[in-house]
Amino acid sequence: MRRIRNKRNRHKTTAELNITAFMNLMVVLVPFLLMTAVFTHLSILELNLPKPGGNSANPDKPVFELQLIIKKNALVLADSKGGLIKRLPNIKSVPQFKLLSTTLKQVKARFPDKTNITILSEQDTSYDTLIQAMDAVRAYRAIQDGEVILAELFPDISIGDAPR
Repeated sequence: MRRIRNKRNRHKTTAELNITAFMNLMVVLVPFLLMTAVFTHLSILELNLPKPGGNSANPDKPVFELQLIIKKNALVLADSKGGLIKRLPNIKSVPQFKLLSTTLKQVKARFPDKTNITILSEQDTSYDTLIQAMDAVRAYRAIQDGEVILAELFPDISIGDAPR
């Protein structure tokens, strides 16, 4: 019996795996997948909530507070001292963020040290509208020395609910 087993074992040869084709595929596929991969980019913007009861430091002298109120049919730019600065009605239910940015540039020219703004939005304001408003009040694109830069407007943003 032993002899029969030994004869069978002698004639068996181990098969080699030919992985050359698989390795060629990997050499092509891995760089292609890495080049076409989209890596997640997250942006985090720190926001402040308005203080309850307004400014209680000096109630006799009102402080200049810039406010953007997002309504269903308009953007309203106002301040705490003089009231309404500009009302920008929506065109075909689309808010006018470019006109808002232009108006905010004029306000920034008058108050260059001012960096904060409060955005007050209604309950049913869409997330996209709120993000576009934050982008419009934070900075604008300007050309300086032939390069496009982001110029600062009002980067310190507080958010809250719009008055009814």
